[in-house]
Amino acid sequence: MTSLLVKARRTRRTHRPQDGFDRRLIAPMILGSILNPINSSMLAVALIPIGRAFHASPAQTVWLVSGLYLATAVSQPVIGRLVDICGPRLLYLTGTSLVGLAGLLGVVAPNLGVLVLSRVLLGVGTSAAYPAAMYLLRAESDRTGRQNPTGVLTALSVANQVIAVIGPTLGGLLIGAGGWHLIFAINVPLSLACLVLGTVRLPKRPFSEWSGDRLDVTGMVLFAAMLTSFMLFLIEPSFGHWYMPVIGAAAATGFSFQETRHEQPFIDLRVLSGNIPLLATYARQLCAYITSYAFLYGYSQWLQDGRGLGATVAGLLLLPMSAAAIVVTTFTGRHPQVRGKLFVGAAVQLVGIVALLTVGPGSTLWWLAVIGVLIGIPQGLNGLANQNALYSQAEPARMGSSAGLLRTATYLGALVASAANAAFFQHGATTAGMHDMTWLLLVVGLVLLLLVLVDRSLRLVGRPQPSAQAPSTPAPSAPAPSAPAPSTPSTPTDRTAPSDPSTPPTPSNPRKAT
Repeated sequence: MTSLLVKARRTRRTHRPQDGFDRRLIAPMILGSILNPINSSMLAVALIPIGRAFHASPAQTVWLVSGLYLATAVSQPVIGRLVDICGPRLLYLTGTSLVGLAGLLGVVAPNLGVLVLSRVLLGVGTSAAYPAAMYLLRAESDRTGRQNPTGVLTALSVANQVIAVIGPTLGGLLIGAGGWHLIFAINVPLSLACLVLGTVRLPKRPFSEWSGDRLDVTGMVLFAAMLTSFMLFLIEPSFGHWYMPVIGAAAATGFSFQETRHEQPFIDLRVLSGNIPLLATYARQLCAYITSYAFLYGYSQWLQDGRGLGATVAGLLLLPMSAAAIVVTTFTGRHPQVRGKLFVGAAVQLVGIVALLTVGPGSTLWWLAVIGVLIGIPQGLNGLANQNALYSQAEPARMGSSAGLLRTATYLGALVASAANAAFFQHGATTAGMHDMTWLLLVVGLVLLLLVLVDRSLRLVGRPQPSAQAPSTPAPSAPAPSAPAPSTPSTPTDRTAPSDPSTPPTPSNPRKAT
């Protein structure tokens, strides 16, 4: 009898639901994926206090922003490709361990240089969880042979959107409670929680089951050199740094040569160049987050320097932005169509940018909060819609690296935004500097709106396809080649797994509509 009870307990512990998504994976997926946005957004209200502590100007403290984003932009696709080959568990646990160590380093940092190093390590460590989560979504679709539960991808999107926008408020409260060191210290308990959840719940993948793909190390190194060189020049553009874009151009040439000739390239440029809708998704993500991060860091600094508010009050003034993003994401997240979300997000973002031209030292608090709402609405729409579009457009065998590239586009936008902050706030976060940066954001916002209007493929993402009327048979012409399955229409939040990822494209594939 005892042996039967023990066997029953073991069966319950090891049971994986065969008829749906394994919901035990949701907690580690979500907790790991929020590590990057929470570290990105909390710093927004800490730049001024850190600058005062180390007697550093905004042009120097901007490296706290740029260091994390540069490390993330380079690491996301690299780690995403490693996830595709080795599975998610090893990379997830390694990355989240590094997050805890980086948090400890930030707490004891004696100078700004060490603090920047801590942020770089945070960027690398937080780059593993999001590609791992997207890989697990696709793997679960393959395992069940059924649609992904609509709420799973939405929950992942909502968590990232919400954390990104409540981060400044949380950061302000932590700084008010114990100083800027707490925004680094919070990474230690978060890292430990991820390690426990990842160890207990993420599936193991023995070495013998690793993908047989050869690792394109040369391509990864050239990609990192190209991106790093261009971004370093963008952060500090000057004639004295002329060699940086030259190095970047040489690395880009070598990267293109390597990737078009390697049997199993790090980034398959031939496939990527033929997937115009996916490239458009990356471009929209870049434009959307240039504005989001320029506002996040520029506006919060201006509230403290230009408007004369404290870090805690500045964080609380960003709370309406958080609330707007949460409400919008919650009410629109379960709708798979993305074109309407992207159009509204781009249009409202333009309204918010124009409103920034009205701010000044005498602006009332209620008007500053309204501007936050106008920026929060597109934050709740754009990132979620682009992620849904990627899930529909990317090849399933490269879901990890494709998701990593989406995050790279996000943090390239953040790097452009931090460079803009450094350029326009050279003498502090003044009202004149804020208005000058707003004109740049207006151009970026118009480009985003144009990208949405001209992309006809967005009409097909999330919509039922006529060829998928027979729900019982996996007709080869119904699903997109990147969709994981048989009979139901491929949508960003509702995908099925094909028996052969190499199924040729058909007219029902969104990427053929452009």
